[in-house]
Amino acid sequence: MAQQDAPYFPIIYVRGYAMTQGEQDQTAADPFCGFNVGSTTYRAVADKKAPPKKFVFESPVLRLASDFGYADVYEDGLDILDADWAGRISNRSVIIYRYYDQASTLLGTGETPPIEDFAKGLSELILRVRDRVCAQAGAALAPKDFRCYLVAHSMGGLVCRAFLQNPALGDDAARACVDKLFTYATPHNGIDVRGINVPKWLGLNDIDNFNRERMAKYLKLEALYKKTGRVDWLPESVFPSRKVFCMVGSNRSDYDAAMGLSRSFVGHGSDGLVKIDNASVWGVNSKGEFSAPSATAFTYRSHSGPYGIVNSEEAYQNLTRFLFGDVRVDIWLDIDEVRLPPALAGNKNVDAVYQIEAMASPRGKRWYLTRRIAAEDSVACRSHKALAQSASKLDRHVYLSTVFLANRARVDQSRPSLAYSLSLGVRAPDYEVEKRFWADDHYEGGYLFRDGLIVELVPPAQAGGEWKIHYDWESDNPVKASSSLDFKTLKSGDAKFIVPFDSGTAPGISGQIRFLISAWNA
Repeated sequence: MAQQDAPYFPIIYVRGYAMTQGEQDQTAADPFCGFNVGSTTYRAVADKKAPPKKFVFESPVLRLASDFGYADVYEDGLDILDADWAGRISNRSVIIYRYYDQASTLLGTGETPPIEDFAKGLSELILRVRDRVCAQAGAALAPKDFRCYLVAHSMGGLVCRAFLQNPALGDDAARACVDKLFTYATPHNGIDVRGINVPKWLGLNDIDNFNRERMAKYLKLEALYKKTGRVDWLPESVFPSRKVFCMVGSNRSDYDAAMGLSRSFVGHGSDGLVKIDNASVWGVNSKGEFSAPSATAFTYRSHSGPYGIVNSEEAYQNLTRFLFGDVRVDIWLDIDEVRLPPALAGNKNVDAVYQIEAMASPRGKRWYLTRRIAAEDSVACRSHKALAQSASKLDRHVYLSTVFLANRARVDQSRPSLAYSLSLGVRAPDYEVEKRFWADDHYEGGYLFRDGLIVELVPPAQAGGEWKIHYDWESDNPVKASSSLDFKTLKSGDAKFIVPFDSGTAPGISGQIRFLISAWNA
């Protein structure tokens, strides 16, 4: 039996929340529900007298068409997927889940159904897409072999999770069709305003969709919510966390919804609407214990608008590499020791917060695949007490991000390697002794450790059956990865390698960067 044109499966886009009737009508009037919106930004140039250069992102729809041959499902003014139309579609199709049509006054009743109905509608749409694609392939593709991708913005990610996680909200045959889930700025753990979760009684305009108690019900997470107070859990038995990517925004300044009130009330460490801490999911095993994070990357983009996360080059590059890429790299920081200033050595009444920065950029590109820096409130944090006194090993293992690399995106196609630079920084903290600020022997804005690591990978398929991995610190070699490093090949065929680091100072830090590397879409 023939398979689909892997990994180029149909993409179903699920848009985000539309609060007012006007916004829902506007959504219904847009054939692509915002997935067709691009952006133009300006970048500085070396010549001060010259005007800045434009940096244009054409939109996800246009780029998927020009880069990968995807097409929409509209023909002669009709939606081919309409129940009354027997049109067939190809694997490389972009389908828009128009769930707000029924809520609009243009195409529906003007009454908004509950999110549970949206989840059920997604299940029905997936089965219609399956049937049309299988009809296009004829007898070459059986329905059980059909696969598709879900790509969602904001509340759209919750619609997808409700469908995937709650057996009552869809068909098992539809769930079996989903190969991967990509979310932009989804409030996986709800929305907090002034540090308080939106209340469940706030049913006006369905804002209670973002209340954790309500979410626990439609996500089928009542027990885990009662135990942890969070709903950003994804049971591995339902859908593997490895197949989920969460794109997280960190630019609150450019989110102007409600005349800027949203970004003011949601506060720092957000995209203007969704807190960074609430924008990803975490896998749990059958015992309800943490198993693995979803693939996650960070970008300096707002929740939506001209500088929104969906219409950005950075998010698009992560999307296409996650869906179609060749290599996956999960990046962890394992902290062995944090050293206090000599004057505080041995003092057990000291506390501080270590801010860990990480930025990854592929070779020859003008953007970051992930960007976590203190100035944008997107850093990973650990307290001194957690690192120096906690008995939990989890406190010392810090997940930074996941990077996907693609052979087709290599600048020099004659070179088989995939390479990127990882910048790592650990900021010098503000030390507190018995809850009072201690100002000696460190400088505001300084770093305990800061360097860049160049990593160059050749996958087994191009390296004669085994991974080839090289690296170098930029402080030693700023342009090449020439040092070989021992790595461990796991039973799965994945590779693990470790690069140790040590600031060599007090105050200071030491540990290792741990890379888990696997072939993707093999």
